[in-house]
Formats: sequence, structure tokens, C-alpha cells
Amino acid sequence: MALFVNHLSHIDVSLWCPAKGLIGCSWQVDAQLDGELAEDGMLFDFGEVKPWIKRTLDNGLDHTLLVPINAPGVEVTDCDEGICIRTASPYEMEVRGPAQAFSLLPWDNITLERVTRYLSAQLTEQRPKNVHNVTLVLKDECIDGAAYSYTHGLKRHLGNCQRIAHGHRSRLYIWQQQARQPALENHWAAWLDNRYLLEKADIESQIDGKLTCRYRSAQGTFSITLPQDRCCILPKPTTVENIALWLANNIAQHSGHKTLVQAFEGIDKGATAEALP
Repeated sequence: MALFVNHLSHIDVSLWCPAKGLIGCSWQVDAQLDGELAEDGMLFDFGEVKPWIKRTLDNGLDHTLLVPINAPGVEVTDCDEGICIRTASPYEMEVRGPAQAFSLLPWDNITLERVTRYLSAQLTEQRPKNVHNVTLVLKDECIDGAAYSYTHGLKRHLGNCQRIAHGHRSRLYIWQQQARQPALENHWAAWLDNRYLLEKADIESQIDGKLTCRYRSAQGTFSITLPQDRCCILPKPTTVENIALWLANNIAQHSGHKTLVQAFEGIDKGATAEALP
């Protein structure tokens, strides 16, 4: 007997890729539970499945930086902030923060299949008595059009978004003169893809082509140093509202047309903003 729940939740993380560097990801979560019916005729109450799985994800891997600690050039040490991650290839990066902001995984690279098996095993270990196995299916959102991945942190956020290196994979829609503009969408999505987005006020230093962003939030002190050309500096906090507004203003000024931007923050959520040239 199996119970399934599709579109159960979403996971938003960033991961370190030995080939591409820092990548933001958003994954849809489906779940299947195999087991035996209890006396009430149910395998697991639907009302309990979602909060149980979501709580496990929220308290673990979600909104963290996934680090393949066996990848070449990755070094993990303790530091005053908690943990320090250093990388050498494809570019040098250093991230510091409390331990709960990182998922240290004993792999040489992060793949969706490995993460899926890891989380399925974790939930199976915590399963109710009549549940024999829990299988998650993680999927990238199917996006027909422009999309970009980014990493950021929100120091004023009261939840896990304050962690300095979590990310999203997001759609981007742009309208001018009452029509979608696919060329503009593709251009700006390509420019933003795999960049680190930060607030100007959080810049600690810009030296020799490297930028350091540092802030203190409710969970602790965070910092990240990476090549400046991998960064996008916004005048305000990098909320999806401000990302949409920043894009609308820049696109309107460059094109000379009134612009409406719909920027997503991961899957099925986001903000719209409008700007005049």
C-alpha cells in the first residue's frame, strides 16, 4: 500500500558546483509513503504528512548552502562565526557563518539524485511505525522561457532567509507596450544567472577584484567573499520586491519604454514592479 502527495513543498538552496561555482536552486518536492494501513484505515493522515515532511526539510537542508566536502579545492574549518568554507575552483570563495547555515555532504559534487536519496533515507529513519519507506522526488520546475539562478541573504529576515548563501531558480517575465518581451527576458536572465545578489550597505571591502559582504543577523554573523564580477549590487535589500523594482528601473532606462517586471523567487511566488524611463 502506498500514499502519495504531489507538490508537497519546495526546497530553496544554493550549492557549490566544482564546474560552475555558486548556483541557486529551487526544487519541487513530491512524496510517496509505503506501508500498512493502521486501525483507522489510513496509512498516514494527509493532514500530518505535509507538516511532518516540511518540518524535517525546513529544519535541515532547506535554505542552506550545500557543500560537497570531497570536491577538489573545498576546505572546511571552524572559525569565530561557526564554520568557514573555502573553495579554489572554478573560482576562489570564502563563506563564514553559523553551522546551521551549511549542509556539509560527503560527496565530490551535488546532484539532484544524491540529494533525493539523502532526504528519502533521512525521512525513512524517522517514519511512523506502520510506514516502511519514504521516497521523495525532487524536480526542477519546468520553465519554458527565461530563468536564472541566484544566491543571496536577507539580514533583516526573521527566518532562514537571513542565511547569507541560500538561493533560488526563478522565472522572469518582462512586459513593454502590453506585450511580453522574450528577448529582454533572456538577456537579463542570462546576465543574472549564477550571480550573488547583495545590498550595497553590506559591502565590507572591494579589493583586487574581490568583494566581501558581511552582516550580523538574528542567527549570527555571516560573511562571503567572491569575485566581484560574480556579484550584482542592489541599492536596497535583495528581496524579490526590490529585485523586481531594480530590474524594472534598469530595463526602462536602457530601453526608453515603460516596463513591467514579474520576478519570481523560486517556484510559484514573487513580485511585480513597474517603472518609467
